[in-house]
Amino acid sequence: MPLPSPLYVILDREVARGRALPELLDAVLAGGCRLVQLRDKTLPMAELLPLARALQVRCRAAGARFIVNDRADLALAADADGLHVGQDDLPAPAARRLLRPGMTLGVSTHDAAQACQALADGADYVAVGSMFPTGSKTGFQLVGPALLRQVRSLISVPLVAIGGITEANVGEVIRAGADAVAVISAVCAARDPGAATARFIEAIARARAGGPHR
Repeated sequence: MPLPSPLYVILDREVARGRALPELLDAVLAGGCRLVQLRDKTLPMAELLPLARALQVRCRAAGARFIVNDRADLALAADADGLHVGQDDLPAPAARRLLRPGMTLGVSTHDAAQACQALADGADYVAVGSMFPTGSKTGFQLVGPALLRQVRSLISVPLVAIGGITEANVGEVIRAGADAVAVISAVCAARDPGAATARFIEAIARARAGGPHR
Protein backbone atom coordinates (compact mmCIF):
# COMPACT_ATOMS: atom_id res chain seq x y z
CA MET A 1 0.00 0.00 0.00
CA PRO A 2 1.78 3.18 -1.13
CA LEU A 3 1.81 6.17 1.19
CA PRO A 4 -0.14 9.24 0.04
CA SER A 5 2.56 11.71 1.04
CA PRO A 6 6.36 11.77 1.45
CA LEU A 7 5.84 13.81 4.62
CA TYR A 8 4.11 12.23 7.62
CA VAL A 9 3.14 14.83 10.23
CA ILE A 10 2.50 13.59 13.76
CA LEU A 11 0.21 15.92 15.69
CA ASP A 12 1.06 16.11 19.39
CA ARG A 13 -0.53 18.62 21.79
CA GLU A 14 2.59 18.64 23.99
CA VAL A 15 4.71 20.23 21.26
CA ALA A 16 2.02 22.29 19.52
CA ARG A 17 2.84 25.50 21.43
CA GLY A 18 -0.71 25.77 22.76
CA ARG A 19 -2.34 25.67 19.34
CA ALA A 20 -5.50 23.65 18.87
CA LEU A 21 -4.84 20.52 16.84
CA PRO A 22 -7.70 21.02 14.34
CA GLU A 23 -6.31 24.42 13.36
CA LEU A 24 -2.77 23.01 13.28
CA LEU A 25 -4.01 20.23 11.01
CA ASP A 26 -5.62 22.77 8.69
CA ALA A 27 -2.23 24.43 8.25
CA VAL A 28 -0.48 21.11 7.65
CA LEU A 29 -3.04 20.12 5.02
CA ALA A 30 -2.77 23.52 3.36
CA GLY A 31 1.00 22.99 3.20
CA GLY A 32 0.47 19.83 1.15
CA CYS A 33 0.78 16.95 3.64
CA ARG A 34 -1.61 14.05 3.10
CA LEU A 35 -0.47 11.66 5.85
CA VAL A 36 -1.23 12.61 9.46
CA GLN A 37 -1.07 10.86 12.82
CA LEU A 38 -2.66 11.78 16.14
CA ARG A 39 -0.33 11.04 19.06
CA ASP A 40 -1.61 11.70 22.58
CA LYS A 41 -0.62 9.70 25.65
CA THR A 42 -2.46 11.74 28.31
CA LEU A 43 -5.85 13.04 27.18
CA PRO A 44 -8.87 11.10 28.57
CA MET A 45 -10.81 9.12 25.99
CA ALA A 46 -13.88 11.28 26.57
CA GLU A 47 -11.91 14.22 25.15
CA LEU A 48 -9.66 12.28 22.78
CA LEU A 49 -12.46 10.68 20.76
CA PRO A 50 -14.18 13.92 19.68
CA LEU A 51 -10.77 15.38 18.86
CA ALA A 52 -9.87 12.38 16.73
CA ARG A 53 -13.21 12.53 14.96
CA ALA A 54 -12.75 16.22 14.19
CA LEU A 55 -9.30 15.53 12.74
CA GLN A 56 -10.58 12.63 10.69
CA VAL A 57 -13.33 14.78 9.16
CA ARG A 58 -10.74 17.33 8.07
CA CYS A 59 -8.41 14.66 6.69
CA ARG A 60 -11.16 12.95 4.75
CA ALA A 61 -12.29 16.22 3.20
CA ALA A 62 -8.72 16.89 2.07
CA GLY A 63 -8.07 13.37 0.78
CA ALA A 64 -5.49 12.74 3.52
CA ARG A 65 -4.89 9.52 5.44
CA PHE A 66 -5.50 9.78 9.20
CA ILE A 67 -3.61 7.43 11.52
CA VAL A 68 -4.04 7.01 15.29
CA ASN A 69 -1.06 6.21 17.49
CA ASP A 70 -1.19 3.26 19.87
CA ARG A 71 -4.96 2.99 20.50
CA ALA A 72 -6.79 0.48 18.32
CA ASP A 73 -10.06 1.26 20.12
CA LEU A 74 -9.70 4.96 19.32
CA ALA A 75 -8.77 4.26 15.70
CA LEU A 76 -11.91 2.17 15.25
CA ALA A 77 -14.24 4.51 17.15
CA ALA A 78 -13.00 7.57 15.26
CA ASP A 79 -13.22 5.78 11.89
CA ALA A 80 -9.52 6.46 11.35
CA ASP A 81 -7.73 5.17 8.30
CA GLY A 82 -5.13 3.29 10.29
CA LEU A 83 -3.18 2.56 13.44
CA HIS A 84 0.48 2.96 14.36
CA VAL A 85 2.03 0.79 17.07
CA GLY A 86 5.44 0.72 18.73
CA GLN A 87 7.49 -2.10 20.15
CA ASP A 88 5.87 -1.69 23.58
CA ASP A 89 2.31 -1.33 22.28
CA LEU A 90 -0.25 -3.88 21.13
CA PRO A 91 1.63 -6.46 19.00
CA ALA A 92 1.13 -5.96 15.29
CA PRO A 93 -0.58 -9.33 14.64
CA ALA A 94 -3.12 -8.63 17.39
CA ALA A 95 -3.65 -5.12 16.10
CA ARG A 96 -4.24 -6.38 12.57
CA ARG A 97 -6.95 -8.74 13.80
CA LEU A 98 -8.80 -5.83 15.40
CA LEU A 99 -8.61 -3.45 12.44
CA ARG A 100 -11.19 -3.30 9.70
CA PRO A 101 -10.15 -4.56 6.25
CA GLY A 102 -8.26 -1.92 4.34
CA MET A 103 -7.00 -0.03 7.40
CA THR A 104 -3.31 0.90 7.40
CA LEU A 105 -1.04 -0.64 10.05
CA GLY A 106 2.34 0.96 10.77
CA VAL A 107 5.01 -0.33 13.15
CA SER A 108 7.95 1.46 14.79
CA THR A 109 11.26 -0.41 14.70
CA HIS A 110 14.79 0.22 15.93
CA ASP A 111 16.88 -2.51 14.31
CA ALA A 112 16.89 -4.79 11.28
CA ALA A 113 15.34 -7.75 13.10
CA GLN A 114 12.41 -5.66 14.30
CA ALA A 115 11.90 -4.23 10.82
CA CYS A 116 11.80 -7.69 9.26
CA GLN A 117 9.43 -8.91 11.98
CA ALA A 118 7.12 -5.97 11.36
CA LEU A 119 7.01 -6.89 7.68
CA ALA A 120 6.26 -10.53 8.55
CA ASP A 121 3.52 -9.37 10.93
CA GLY A 122 1.71 -7.58 8.15
CA ALA A 123 2.79 -3.96 8.55
CA ASP A 124 1.76 -1.72 5.66
CA TYR A 125 4.71 0.56 6.41
CA VAL A 126 7.71 0.23 8.70
CA ALA A 127 9.00 3.21 10.66
CA VAL A 128 12.71 3.27 11.49
CA GLY A 129 14.35 5.50 14.08
CA SER A 130 15.54 7.47 15.72
CA MET A 131 17.48 8.99 12.83
CA PHE A 132 18.91 11.83 14.95
CA PRO A 133 18.69 12.97 18.58
CA THR A 134 15.16 14.14 19.37
CA GLY A 135 13.40 15.89 22.20
CA SER A 136 9.93 14.73 21.16
CA LYS A 137 10.29 11.27 22.66
CA THR A 138 12.05 10.23 25.84
CA GLY A 139 14.21 7.11 25.83
CA PHE A 140 14.70 7.13 22.07
CA GLN A 141 17.14 4.72 20.42
CA LEU A 142 19.54 6.48 18.09
CA VAL A 143 20.11 4.29 15.02
CA GLY A 144 20.88 6.85 12.32
CA PRO A 145 20.40 6.71 8.54
CA ALA A 146 22.74 3.71 8.40
CA LEU A 147 19.88 1.48 9.53
CA LEU A 148 17.77 2.68 6.61
CA ARG A 149 20.50 1.65 4.19
CA GLN A 150 20.76 -1.71 5.97
CA VAL A 151 17.06 -2.60 5.81
CA ARG A 152 16.12 -0.98 2.50
CA SER A 153 16.73 -4.14 0.49
CA LEU A 154 14.96 -6.29 3.12
CA ILE A 155 11.70 -4.37 3.37
CA SER A 156 9.20 -4.41 0.51
CA VAL A 157 6.71 -1.99 2.09
CA PRO A 158 7.30 1.76 2.49
CA LEU A 159 10.00 2.80 4.95
CA VAL A 160 9.34 5.84 7.13
CA ALA A 161 12.26 7.58 8.81
CA ILE A 162 11.55 9.25 12.15
CA GLY A 163 13.38 11.04 14.92
CA GLY A 164 15.05 14.45 14.94
CA ILE A 165 14.46 15.08 11.24
CA THR A 166 14.70 18.71 10.12
CA GLU A 167 14.69 20.58 6.85
CA ALA A 168 18.50 20.57 7.05
CA ASN A 169 18.94 16.79 7.35
CA VAL A 170 15.85 15.41 5.58
CA GLY A 171 17.80 14.93 2.37
CA GLU A 172 20.19 12.55 4.10
CA VAL A 173 17.43 10.15 5.17
CA ILE A 174 15.72 10.27 1.77
CA ARG A 175 19.01 9.44 0.06
CA ALA A 176 19.53 6.62 2.58
CA GLY A 177 16.34 4.95 1.36
CA ALA A 178 13.35 6.42 3.21
CA ASP A 179 10.10 6.58 1.26
CA ALA A 180 8.71 9.14 3.69
CA VAL A 181 9.78 11.07 6.77
CA ALA A 182 7.77 11.52 9.96
CA VAL A 183 8.13 14.75 11.90
CA ILE A 184 6.64 16.13 15.11
CA SER A 185 8.24 19.26 16.54
CA ALA A 186 9.74 20.40 13.22
CA VAL A 187 6.20 21.16 12.08
CA CYS A 188 4.02 21.22 15.21
CA ALA A 189 6.31 23.69 17.00
CA ALA A 190 7.14 25.74 13.91
CA ARG A 191 6.17 29.40 13.86
CA ASP A 192 4.27 28.76 10.60
CA PRO A 193 3.36 25.04 10.41
CA GLY A 194 1.89 25.34 6.92
CA ALA A 195 5.02 26.93 5.50
CA ALA A 196 7.21 24.41 7.34
CA THR A 197 5.18 21.58 5.80
CA ALA A 198 5.59 23.00 2.31
CA ARG A 199 9.33 23.49 2.78
CA PHE A 200 9.74 19.88 3.94
CA ILE A 201 7.91 18.56 0.89
CA GLU A 202 10.08 20.70 -1.37
CA ALA A 203 13.26 19.49 0.37
CA ILE A 204 12.17 15.87 -0.07
CA ALA A 205 11.52 16.46 -3.76
CA ARG A 206 14.98 17.98 -4.19
CA ALA A 207 16.61 15.02 -2.43
CA ARG A 208 14.73 12.56 -4.63
CA ALA A 209 15.74 14.44 -7.76
CA GLY A 210 19.36 14.13 -6.72
CA GLY A 211 19.20 10.34 -6.85
CA PRO A 212 19.75 7.71 -4.16
CA HIS A 213 22.80 7.69 -1.95
CA ARG A 214 25.01 4.64 -2.33
